[in-house]
Amino acid sequence: MNVLKMKHLAIIGFLGLVMSVPALSTASVSGLPDFTDLVEQAAPAVVNISTRQKIKRDSVLGDHKVPGLPEDSPFNDFFKRFLDEEGENNNEESLQEFRPRSLGSGFIFDKSGLVLTNHHVVDGADEVIVRLSDRREFIAEVIGSDKRSDIAVLKIDAHEDLPIVKIGSPDDLKVGEWVLAIGSPFGFDYTVTAGIVSAKSRSLPSENYVPFIQTDVAINPGNSGGPLFNLKGEVVGVNAQIFSRTGGFMGLSFSIPIDLAIEVSDQLRDSGIVARGWLGVLIQDVTHDLAESFNMDKPEGALVSRVLPGSPAEAAGFQVGDVILKFDGRSLSKSSSLPPVVGRVKVGNQVKVGIIRDGKPKILRVRIGKLPGEAEARPASLNKRPKSGDKEVDRIGIVVADLTPQQRKQAEVGKHGIVANEVSRGPAARAGVRKGDIILKIDQMDVKSAKQFSDLVDAIPDGKSVPLLVQRSGGPMFLALKVEDK
Repeated sequence: MNVLKMKHLAIIGFLGLVMSVPALSTASVSGLPDFTDLVEQAAPAVVNISTRQKIKRDSVLGDHKVPGLPEDSPFNDFFKRFLDEEGENNNEESLQEFRPRSLGSGFIFDKSGLVLTNHHVVDGADEVIVRLSDRREFIAEVIGSDKRSDIAVLKIDAHEDLPIVKIGSPDDLKVGEWVLAIGSPFGFDYTVTAGIVSAKSRSLPSENYVPFIQTDVAINPGNSGGPLFNLKGEVVGVNAQIFSRTGGFMGLSFSIPIDLAIEVSDQLRDSGIVARGWLGVLIQDVTHDLAESFNMDKPEGALVSRVLPGSPAEAAGFQVGDVILKFDGRSLSKSSSLPPVVGRVKVGNQVKVGIIRDGKPKILRVRIGKLPGEAEARPASLNKRPKSGDKEVDRIGIVVADLTPQQRKQAEVGKHGIVANEVSRGPAARAGVRKGDIILKIDQMDVKSAKQFSDLVDAIPDGKSVPLLVQRSGGPMFLALKVEDK
């Protein structure tokens, strides 16, 4: 057999081997997951939620008047006659109210017919309708609703076996992991979208007691309250919010961890309210500069900028300037990690808190209280500034003055504190001090007068970074002040 014939037979054999390999799916070839089985198994437990709210017609048209029309306009009589005639041909209920509808999503998580959704989906509703994937509809009972966590629990009476979701563990989620959402964006039932976990334990300005799961899953109005699944088909979150400048999806979606949602639902079922743990401190992040000023090796933990009077923290001996590094055995990398773990501690339980005070580690024991109402007391800003008694502190570029008794009372600062009347270029400005700030501490020393403050600044070694506690309208905060050479 010559060489040419052998090559020919080898090529034929290779082609036959290739043709015998079974065809791979597009998902397998691309390396992307195949969600078809997950959707088929999980979708039946996802529900569509619509609500109805009664609105008196008088609240819309007043006494048969159209907004913007003059009192003497002949059109007022026309509309009055029209509505009076309409009322004769309709029952009293249709005359008295309109019933606008809103749309959201939810999922069945218990065989008894319990449904989880968002508080904002059912808030203010007079009637809640739950529709299943098989088109059955039920008027749902609202078992309970919690605004702070944005969780609501509904109950439907199906009298048949209901499909339920499997509950997963948000703690096992990893950033970059695939997740999937099912819901009704813009009213399009059972829409499936997928993406990845972008971040965990996100704290949002609107709610710092929920450690949100951030994803890039496409979420839009109507997805609210729907489930977020992992690749095992387990619910790991309740889709709640998006970040958007347009009202539509922009790549940032936020979900409530399912373990937190279940804890809230249990409390709502048992007592109708949610009791959260409360420590009673105002906190901020530890920046690199602040870590240096507190003699810390690296920036971490939650820096205490205020201890609220009468709080569990005050009773346990917390002080302004403490840095909380561990709470109930959990390490805190940033300040936003603290409120969620405090909120989930049972009221009355005693926990250990690891702090750094004056550069040294210390353990405090605190008995957790119950979180008070939504509103937090904020110190009032000063409306008036002293016109005399100014003290110029050239070394940091600031002019300060003593507070009058009236200003101390208004700002609730007791016997300590001075006011910054002028801030020019220099270390104070670079640290973030603003005109009108009340300076309470410098290098952990209470500031009692403008003269004393000037002396304390003069005593700081050249080039040293020290913590400066100021109070402005938003509350107390630490700044890192690096004092320049004399």
